[in-house]
Amino acid sequence: MKKITFMLLVIFAATNLYAQENKKPLTEELTGTWTLVSVDNIYPDGSKVHPYGDNPQGLLIFDAQGNYAIQIYKALRTQVASGDKNKSTPEENAAMVQGSNAHFGRYSVDEKSKTIVFNIAHASFPNWEGTVQKRSYTYTGSQIKYVVTHTTQGGQAVIAEVAWRRL
Repeated sequence: MKKITFMLLVIFAATNLYAQENKKPLTEELTGTWTLVSVDNIYPDGSKVHPYGDNPQGLLIFDAQGNYAIQIYKALRTQVASGDKNKSTPEENAAMVQGSNAHFGRYSVDEKSKTIVFNIAHASFPNWEGTVQKRSYTYTGSQIKYVVTHTTQGGQAVIAEVAWRRL
């Protein structure tokens, strides 16, 4: 019995050492395309709201050169009656803006502090353009979840938890 226990410990240690030596940096792990799982805004009183509905749609792309692009949309959005976004009503404009969020730029990962740093070049929310945002994350291999502390819907008063699943 002692020999079996010892052999299992040796196998476990070797497997663990191999995994640590062959672990890719998170920037390599993130490279690829991700689909949106959820967006939850959390208010100071602890209440949660789904700003893009119960089934938001979105795409997040990280490339190997440190570029990223994010698009988030409400699943159901009202069409513009005129068929021309330049002739949409104030209500239609508000629905388009409030039903979407997009930005792109450069990203980096700090694995020690477990943060993704987004250097936002351009955004559908102009206040974000040219900003650097650090977002704490959890990563499971098939899913990444991060926290936005300066949201488009409440600034610092509201935080958002955003979850993505690898496509």
